[in-house]
Parts: sequence; C-alpha cells; structure tokens
Amino acid sequence: MMASSYNAKDEDGHHPGSVGSGGPGAVKSKKPDNTAFKQQRLPAWQPILTAGTVLPAFFMIGLIFIPIGIGLLVTSNNIKEFEIDYTGVDMFSPCFNCSQNYSWNSTSACTCSVPFTLDQPFESNVFMYYGLSNFYQNHRRYVKSRDDSQLNGDKSSLLNPSKECEPYRTSDKKPIAPCGAIANSLFNDTLELFYIQPNGSRIAIDMVKTGIAWWTDKHVKFRNPGGNNNNLSHVFRETSKPVNWRKPVYELDPSDPDNNGFINEDFIVWMRTAALPTFRKLYRIIQKKKDNMTPTLPPGNYSLEVIYSILEKSA
Repeated sequence: MMASSYNAKDEDGHHPGSVGSGGPGAVKSKKPDNTAFKQQRLPAWQPILTAGTVLPAFFMIGLIFIPIGIGLLVTSNNIKEFEIDYTGVDMFSPCFNCSQNYSWNSTSACTCSVPFTLDQPFESNVFMYYGLSNFYQNHRRYVKSRDDSQLNGDKSSLLNPSKECEPYRTSDKKPIAPCGAIANSLFNDTLELFYIQPNGSRIAIDMVKTGIAWWTDKHVKFRNPGGNNNNLSHVFRETSKPVNWRKPVYELDPSDPDNNGFINEDFIVWMRTAALPTFRKLYRIIQKKKDNMTPTLPPGNYSLEVIYSILEKSA
C-alpha cells in the first residue's frame, strides 16, 4: 500500500502583499486560493492492486452472490405463465372478424371469445397483463405529448393545456382532458375471464382493478382538479374527451370515486410509457382464495371474453 501526506502549514494561505491576497498593490488573479482543498493537496491513500489482494475479494463477492443467484433462478423457474394472442390476424382466430372489420369510430363494440385450457393450477395471486408489439411509446414526440400539470389537477392547465399536447390539445374549440398523444391512444380493450364447468356453465372470475399502478403515481403525480370528492362531471364540463375515446375521463369508473378521472389506475398504468416497442402492462389481479387450499385458477377450461377496441397487436 502507499500513502501520501504533507504539512500544509507553511504552504496554505496568503502572505501580505502577495498576488491575490488583497493587500496594497495586489493584482487580481483567477488563480484558485492556495489551500489544500483547492490545490488538491489533501492527504490521500491509494491501494496497490495485486493478484494477491484482488482475487480473494472477487472470491468472497462470488460466494455472496452465488446463493442469491440460485434463489432468483429457482423463484423465476417457479413462475407459471400462460399467454393468449387475441390479435385476430389468423383467419381461424376467434377474433379474426373483429380485427378485420372493427375501427375506432365504429358505432358498436366488437366482442370475441377465446377458449383455452389450463393443464396446471395457478396458486397465490395471479397477475393479468396485456401486451403490445410494434408500439413505440418511447418516440420523443409521443413521450412529450402530455401535460403533467393538468394530470396533477392544476385548474389553469385543465382549461389551457400545454402546447406539447398538439395536435391533441383542443377539440370542438374546447381543451382536451387529458390532452396529448399518450392519453389519446389509451388501451381500452375490456377483458373478462370465465371458468367453464364440466356441465358447460360459466363462472366469472373476480379480478381486482385497483392496486395495479405505482403508489407514487396514484397518490402524488395524478390528481383530479379540486380533489377526488368533487362532482367530476361538473369539474370537466368545459373540457372535451380525447379524440379516440368513447367516453369522457370522468366516466372511466363512475362506480368508484377513488378510481375515476385522472386517478383511474388503468389510465395511470398506460401513461407510464414503456422503453421498448414490445411491452406488457399490468391489467388486473386475481387474488388467491382465502382458504389457501383451493388454487386461484384450477386446471380446466376457460374463456377469455374480449371487447375489441385497440387496433394494435395485443396479447
């Protein structure tokens, strides 16, 4: 090892009359003060790296991370995943007609049913995601096309959105709420899951639509104007819905005031843009049974009911 030190007593500070000391006849200078800190003369210690000192350190770090890696690998291998592609690009797909005939301005929604079978039970909480491919949420103009002040409940921004939202800033001479391209392209397919009993009857699977957004997004970044307990239809009366939406923002979940308007969690999840063009976003949570004996999703036949809305590839 090597260490260096010095005695700064005679070196630091200024002498009367010296340059930069402020004494009589001093000449102004841009030279830093003659101190140990500014002249980089503080005591320093520099290790000498050798194979004898580095290899034991690497060995100890490796011993620490080996069990961590094994634990992560086992946990990852125990995760069960089942993927359903309901895009409808295949002519034999149950959603083929919807994919061919549906458009965003259709007067009625298109519904299709995708049957599938689970060979293994799914225990504990089951998380349902939707996935999109070839959808560039990371495009610079797309990412900037929002007004965070408006989303945070600022009343002035509600009626006068940021110019970054153009061309989705106004509609019918009214400000759009929420404005911007991100909000305008909101994923709005409706997914419902049913268990098919042996006798052919269907049982709806309960899915939780709250708790899917980040806590900081839900409670800090997104706010309804005037608070969540106000009459949202009155608060948004002077605004217009996004162009591609079928209903205004205050009707996203009118049955739950804590999940309506700007604080709707489906909306919040969508507004957190993805870094890559192929991505997944959390849609619903199927909570485990209270008795801990019955699997959340037992093996058997199921049906995914899709109210087809979005035009991109979904899974």
